[in-house]
Amino acid sequence: MNAVPSSCLKRGVWRTLALALALTVPALASAADEEVPFWAIGMPKDGPGKTLAPVPSYPIPTAADQLPVAKIKLPPGFKAEVWASNILDARGMRQGDKGTVFVSSLFVAGKIYAVQDQGGKREVKTIAKDLFLPNGIEFHKGSLFVATPKDITRYDNIEANLDNPPKPVMIYDKLPGLVPHGWKFIKIGPDGKLYVPTGAPCNICDRTDGFMQIAKMNLDGSNVEVVAKGVRNTVGFDFDPKTGDLWYTNNGRDWLSEDLPNDTLNRVGKPGKDDFGYPYCHQGNMADPQFGWGKDCSEFTQPAAMTGPHAGTLGMRFYTGKMFPAKYQNAIFMARHGPWNRTKKYAADIMVAWLDGKGGIAKMEPFMTGLVEKNEYLGRPVDVLVLKDGSMLVSDDHNGAIYRISYKGV
Repeated sequence: MNAVPSSCLKRGVWRTLALALALTVPALASAADEEVPFWAIGMPKDGPGKTLAPVPSYPIPTAADQLPVAKIKLPPGFKAEVWASNILDARGMRQGDKGTVFVSSLFVAGKIYAVQDQGGKREVKTIAKDLFLPNGIEFHKGSLFVATPKDITRYDNIEANLDNPPKPVMIYDKLPGLVPHGWKFIKIGPDGKLYVPTGAPCNICDRTDGFMQIAKMNLDGSNVEVVAKGVRNTVGFDFDPKTGDLWYTNNGRDWLSEDLPNDTLNRVGKPGKDDFGYPYCHQGNMADPQFGWGKDCSEFTQPAAMTGPHAGTLGMRFYTGKMFPAKYQNAIFMARHGPWNRTKKYAADIMVAWLDGKGGIAKMEPFMTGLVEKNEYLGRPVDVLVLKDGSMLVSDDHNGAIYRISYKGV
């Protein structure tokens, strides 16, 4: 029998402990007469569904030589390699003017990283720590914007000060600050506005002002306007390089069934007027069993595409590089994190979707696969980033790593 590396044993122990804790939290909370975790509300009272819980995050990154890059499958001519490791809880990515790749984190790390390419080797620096779910980042004119569930700050001239980051400037401090779906994905649009979502403060609940929406604001935090309503939870969006339209991924509600509802890919065609239906309708055509009575789903803005039940569709980008074959130009690449509240695991991949030129999607297909094995995740993609050379980075919070996808032809 081959020896098991000690790091694997440690990860296995940590994973077992984390899973045990996750599964016992509802019972402990009930015993203490406290509110159960938001993700457990609606959980089946018996059957296989009762055993499901969020996939535990490892407290340490996977060692570089143990990353599952050899398992990754891509179309002919493409290559996957480890671009950077030892980035605990790697989530959102942005590239600075000088090439620095900034990486956010979420529940485990609470950090913002800066990754510099030093002659083919990457150096990882921590530029902020002890932050509250700092998933949302954006880079603009030398400044790094960081969004938490409660506020948005800005680090000026950051690439010149990676070893001694400046004190952040407060931009906006009126966000709700709640944990359920409170973590952000932010991006500056072609109109120069900062787009900021605020998800539903629940799995399923009635509408509340200031939630279930995507808003935009000036870069100083002023003039907040609602762009889209009825949005349950988006953790990824981008703007069509041809039309400027906002496209976003949305996570559907949990615990309704194994195969419903789907996550969706959506286009905001009427900013300020589009209503995507949550909590009344899901995936454009399915009335919610609690809040959907008396509602006609056809009255709400329909999704451009369904991206799979509980798929965890997160980061997305339009491909505007020159390295990939021409057919990928202006296509949408989407990271699917993979479901936790589904007995059969799938996704944990990158999908690619082509627009039909009419506001919809012509076709969608897998691009990067191979990270689900024996109903377990080998990795869980979160975000994608097109580098200046046209290659694409994929973050993996499960392993604390970033992969690079390049194309050299067949």
